[in-house]
Amino acid sequence: MSIRLRALGAAVSVLAFAACSPSTTEPPPPAGEVPAPLSAEGDFGATLQAALIAAKPGETILLPEGVFQLTDGLSLDVDGVTLRGAGQEKTILDFTGQEGAGEGLLVTSDDVLLMDFGVRNTKGDGIKSKGADQIIYRYLTVEWTGGPDEANGAYGVYPVESKNVLVENVTVRAASDAGIYVGQSDNIIVRNSVVEYNVAGIEIENSMNADVYGNIARNNTGGILVFDLPDLPVSGGNSTRIFDNEIIENNTRNFAPAGNIVASVPSGTGVIVMANRNVHVFDNNFDNNRSAHVLIMSYSEPFTDETYNPLPRDLVLRDNDYGAGGDDPQGDLAPLAAALGGQLPAIVWDGVDRWGEGEPQAMNIAVEEASEVGFISFGLGRYPIDPAAMAPSPERPVAVAAAEPAAVVLPHGDR
Repeated sequence: MSIRLRALGAAVSVLAFAACSPSTTEPPPPAGEVPAPLSAEGDFGATLQAALIAAKPGETILLPEGVFQLTDGLSLDVDGVTLRGAGQEKTILDFTGQEGAGEGLLVTSDDVLLMDFGVRNTKGDGIKSKGADQIIYRYLTVEWTGGPDEANGAYGVYPVESKNVLVENVTVRAASDAGIYVGQSDNIIVRNSVVEYNVAGIEIENSMNADVYGNIARNNTGGILVFDLPDLPVSGGNSTRIFDNEIIENNTRNFAPAGNIVASVPSGTGVIVMANRNVHVFDNNFDNNRSAHVLIMSYSEPFTDETYNPLPRDLVLRDNDYGAGGDDPQGDLAPLAAALGGQLPAIVWDGVDRWGEGEPQAMNIAVEEASEVGFISFGLGRYPIDPAAMAPSPERPVAVAAAEPAAVVLPHGDR
């Protein structure tokens, strides 16, 4: 599946025109409240998996300090378990020699807390949770130490099909899709984390009620993505707030395997909003994203999902700081920039407001930024593109800012 920004490029031709991490952590629990760490002797992977299988609800499994070589992925399906290491840089689960292709750790149970350890060089995703309500990812590092490579696992931290998700003080490096990906989930907080050298730093996809704040998204291909895709069990993504983030220098080449939805993300994009509703982007700092700081776009592929709306709606941009950027647009944005003098403004919209033969829809894209913040609509009108109908314009859309979603509150955030 592809975003197919290349369609924009085709349209233009027709127109002729190591970083710091959030450091560990919280004080350890008082002695006597948790069991002794697992033994580091022998086959540590087997020891840990056996402990995960034998765990009782409410139990804490304590990992010792050290770097442990594992050849098989781990799984947890017991509710209420805490898995805690000695620190995200002190307890390392190293999957460099992993024999299978799966994730490093798969969680399929509720009310689980994962904290204070690192996961390295998994063949597949780093840590995945599926159908795991009230899960917490806290003070974790997931990374592929060889740097950006399409052979790296797709997702670093990957909660999906869940309610009440908290990701905080996590660092992810070099995922070949998204560093932190939350999909088909409801009631989400992603905060105070660092994502770097991934294709997408943070991605919120087909999800509802998400707060993304206090993060550093740097040196990715794209910083923070909010997408909604068709033909998935959960769609209709809405109500995301992106605020107080540092979204800078996301100029890493796109190294996603061909065919991934993010494979067409242009290097140098700060935030991309695609086909989602009621997204508010405010109080962020954008700087040195070479293609565009904010890219607003519709889903451009054919689809059969009759409930799906491919257009972004009720988007609000306000009170962000925009530094340098847009001076070296990449990918399918490059020919557009060339046609406009070689540079793109801070905010770029594809200008699609209808689908197929349908009539224009009310998009309500409110750009409430200072007057000096640049904006352009490519005025594409629809997908597939009708070149004769395109009308690029720097005029901001007429809109009334949609009401901001309430702050996300998690029932287990203080655990």
